[in-house]
Amino acid sequence: MKKIGVTTTVPIEILIAADYEVVDLNNIFVTSEDYSKYIDIAERKGFPKSCCAWKKGMYGVCVEHEIKELVGVTEGDCSNTKALEEVLDMQGVKIYPFAYPHGRKLEDVKRSLDNFMDMFDVNLSDVEKIRKRLNKARAKARKLDELTFINNKVSGFENHLYQVSCSDFNSNVDKFEEELREKIEEIEKRSPIDKKIRLGYIGVPPMTCDIYDYVENFDAHFVYNEVQREFAFPRADKAENIYEQYYDYTYPYDIKFRLKDIKKQIKERKIDGIIHYTQAFCYRQIEDIVMKKQLDIPVLNVEGDKLNFLDARTKLRLEAFLDMLLDLKKFQK
Repeated sequence: MKKIGVTTTVPIEILIAADYEVVDLNNIFVTSEDYSKYIDIAERKGFPKSCCAWKKGMYGVCVEHEIKELVGVTEGDCSNTKALEEVLDMQGVKIYPFAYPHGRKLEDVKRSLDNFMDMFDVNLSDVEKIRKRLNKARAKARKLDELTFINNKVSGFENHLYQVSCSDFNSNVDKFEEELREKIEEIEKRSPIDKKIRLGYIGVPPMTCDIYDYVENFDAHFVYNEVQREFAFPRADKAENIYEQYYDYTYPYDIKFRLKDIKKQIKERKIDGIIHYTQAFCYRQIEDIVMKKQLDIPVLNVEGDKLNFLDARTKLRLEAFLDMLLDLKKFQK
């Protein structure tokens, strides 16, 4: 089976229908025990220090793992992807561009997906068969999410890990679905997590995954991971076809559309405070202004860069934020 890399969540149904094994470069990069080597590869090639660590990491993964074909999202994700594609194309990697339409009109989404199908010579019927298969695995990810915020039995990190992995299903949907099934069986036997503060995480998935365990030291528990949940397509079962599914995908579209679902989840999950994670040198940092203005609960912005663990300053800020949330809960009572 041919292997193809992706720079973020793309219409994976089309790639699998075209008989590709899909590899999300982000997942290899951030889960590696020696993740910094991928950044070093990029910086030795000439990537600037002021470039996003994720982009450098993806470049390093592509080179180290000899990825010969790549889907790069040129609209609806990172503004640096186009330059990354140009560098990789120069080195012989075959690039397939994909763009989420800026205006988020259904007819534009349909046109973009049809062009992508034509690019890989697959038809809608084949793609829909794959979509139905993947949605069975996504249903299990949705069940795990419900066990997180309804039953309080799933840690924030587990919620993050299994949902973010739906971007490529760890390159093997059958194996991944079975792993999810076994995990859910184990989780259902647990006692509920008893924490006073219910947190939401919004923004891109973190470099600093230890944030999930760290907050638990302060009587807090993440019950919502915004973008990771979107990678798992929680509303895919309600979509009539692939066009509606990707039309309803919040991450690549405007911030107003994202905020509508974030507000809904805050209310449904009874969230006390939000951690808004942004990556250094990313244009999405500016969105924090809108988030703090539009959300009616406390929001703390946490910025990550090249480290895959929280630094002392960020830990201190998190501790102060969580102390404030505890005081607010006492005051409200």
